[in-house]
Amino acid sequence: MMDNVKGKVIVITGSSSGNGEAAARHLAERGATVVLAARRKDRIEALEKELASAGHQAKAIVTDVVDKAQVQNLLDTTVETFGKVDVLINNAGLMPLAPLEQVKTDEWDQMIDVNLKGTLYGIAAALPHMAKQKSGHIINVSSVYGHKLGPDATVYCATKHAVRTLSEGLRQEVKPYNIRTTIISPGAVATELLEHISDKEIQAQTKDFVSQIAIPADSFARMVAFAINEPEDVDVNEILFRPTAQPI
Repeated sequence: MMDNVKGKVIVITGSSSGNGEAAARHLAERGATVVLAARRKDRIEALEKELASAGHQAKAIVTDVVDKAQVQNLLDTTVETFGKVDVLINNAGLMPLAPLEQVKTDEWDQMIDVNLKGTLYGIAAALPHMAKQKSGHIINVSSVYGHKLGPDATVYCATKHAVRTLSEGLRQEVKPYNIRTTIISPGAVATELLEHISDKEIQAQTKDFVSQIAIPADSFARMVAFAINEPEDVDVNEILFRPTAQPI
């Protein structure tokens, strides 16, 4: 069985917990070199140490995706250290749900900055390296809410719909450079995402619903590995997955 993950250099934003952390572990175990990017220095350095002690190759680089210079440093340092970047997983995201009438514009700004602009900054930093290599794979994380619209999630849904639109445009534009693109849209996965909800009533209701159906973050990791593992002439453009029990 072919293993197209082994030997790849893979950058993962939001890798201090949840889906990003699970993906880092899974891909490292498959033989990839993983570059761990997140704001929480202690978390990613602990994960780097854990993976290294297990014989895997990992490097932690503290990165806030809302800072364009930090994202540029992330990709430049990766290429300087390992000689290439094969995959970028734009995974960092926030989901502070609230009805529009609460007018939480600071939260709207955060979601636009992290979910959308952070993804754009990742593309901006990775694309020149991948175009020069004439190879690469950019994986952008959307959501079931990038396909559906739910009450109290209007701005979050808007950012995740935008990620899908951006990703399709990217796919069409990078054909001359042999770059693959994938959108991964998870449903209810057990992560820290719900901790971002500042409205306590909405948070409690959402946690109660999700706790009954959520699947482990390793499910996301396997979806990422599947897309990467396909032969270089196969471009898995979109994966939408949910718990079997999820109705929405």
